[in-house]
Amino acid sequence: MAGRPRSEKVGVSERLLDRELEDLPAPMRWREWMLRVEAVIFASAEPVGREALARVVGRNCSIDLLIDDLKEDLGDRPYEIVAVSGGWQHRTRTRYAGAIRASAAPTRSMMASLSQFEAMALMAIGYFQPITRGDLSKIFGKDVSRDTIAALRGAGFIASGPRSPSPGAPYTYVTTRQFLAAFGLTTLRDLPDIEALEDAGLLSRQEMATDMPLGAGDDAAADD
Repeated sequence: MAGRPRSEKVGVSERLLDRELEDLPAPMRWREWMLRVEAVIFASAEPVGREALARVVGRNCSIDLLIDDLKEDLGDRPYEIVAVSGGWQHRTRTRYAGAIRASAAPTRSMMASLSQFEAMALMAIGYFQPITRGDLSKIFGKDVSRDTIAALRGAGFIASGPRSPSPGAPYTYVTTRQFLAAFGLTTLRDLPDIEALEDAGLLSRQEMATDMPLGAGDDAAADD
């Protein structure tokens, strides 16, 4: 027999879960809601949105106040809850990054599978999107191969954007919500200023800067 559609299964789960917890005293009810929200965020492989969290707490419960209390609760822990990509996610605090690297323990880092050049290409797409493969090649002064684009697609960091208006109407590439989550960003407006990155020695103008008009790659048909 065919299984129930996912939407129907979610509805059944919601009906079985006591969200209001009216039999509990107010402090215990709030604490239980906090723990439910933390459990959902901890278990999720991607940022959890407000709608998902609202399914496990009472109708009049403020998600924002719950998150604020959770952040305070985790104040002395090596991890925290951060707002990324339209939701919330557990993240290790940056001051423990050195200890994690020194341990050589396997991690769930979303950037671990990218080569240095793939990471640089991803950064260029993040700043100059929507952008064609031909224009990326101009930025780096060498070919950005289809394999590089495929690796970024496979990692879920980029997707096809609008067709470029240049001859041949090549595909452009844009970043995804997973890109925002990987870099701890809520929106693309949170990307650090390019000049600030250069001043900090984290970005080379020779590698990234370009005077070309975006979306005007010469090898247009090759971007498909």
